[in-house]
Amino acid sequence: MELVDTGSAVQAPDETFANAHEARQAIRAGRWRRHTSGLAPAYVQGNLAILPLALASDFMRFCQSNPKPCPLLAVGQPGSPQLPTLGRDIDIRTDVPAYREGVLVDEVPDLKRLWRDDLVTFVLGCSFSFEHGLVDAGIPLRHVAEGKNVAMYQTNIQTVAAGPFHGPMVVSMRPMKAADAIRTVQITARVPKVHGAPVHIGDPSLIGIADITRPDFGDAVRIAPDELPVFWACGVTPQAVVMAARPALCITHSPGCMLTPTCSTATFRSPDSLHCLFIT
Repeated sequence: MELVDTGSAVQAPDETFANAHEARQAIRAGRWRRHTSGLAPAYVQGNLAILPLALASDFMRFCQSNPKPCPLLAVGQPGSPQLPTLGRDIDIRTDVPAYREGVLVDEVPDLKRLWRDDLVTFVLGCSFSFEHGLVDAGIPLRHVAEGKNVAMYQTNIQTVAAGPFHGPMVVSMRPMKAADAIRTVQITARVPKVHGAPVHIGDPSLIGIADITRPDFGDAVRIAPDELPVFWACGVTPQAVVMAARPALCITHSPGCMLTPTCSTATFRSPDSLHCLFIT
């Protein structure tokens, strides 16, 4: 079962928020139903997967076996919509701009109707989190300049299977000049909890992408003749493998519509830890 993408309809953010708490409040109130790239620029963003408890152990093993596309930031308690390690006031049922429900990929604005006592929430790192650092380093981002969602592609890079979860890696792509690509590798390698360094630079056919102008998710962006496509492992990967496993119930974020935890990107201290700054 393929994910159905609505990236072409995504609007560019026309405002940003000073912190993640303010961004979540706007999302919870229904004032923000678009992609979250640049929404709270200095804050971490997270991909979402919510599964019944019976599948949680296998999905945990899948994430642990595939840390590049599935870097775990937090795992919720069964039946709890709270994630206290990522923000004291988070309610996962309302704090993502758009959700995808089940193998039919229905999009819903919140999870109040769907929530069950056996659901377990997984939040995984997102590459939107390191974009603030790239911009600060003077590295232009084409999807931001063009007001689009990031381009995402299914590849021929296979993940490590765990239980019913298996399938190819999905990647996000940002075109860059060679010098910027080198600097970007150095910057993003420091933040493995949000996908870390790129998995591929250059010829997209080498990772199974036949047409770079036709992303599987998100929006196509212009690639200049003097630029290289730079590819990162992407948090849409767990969505793709969950859909392939066809569970009776699964909930994910709509591609590009992330959870914004109260974790500053400036508080990454080591490859093994994520430190959060909480806003009361």
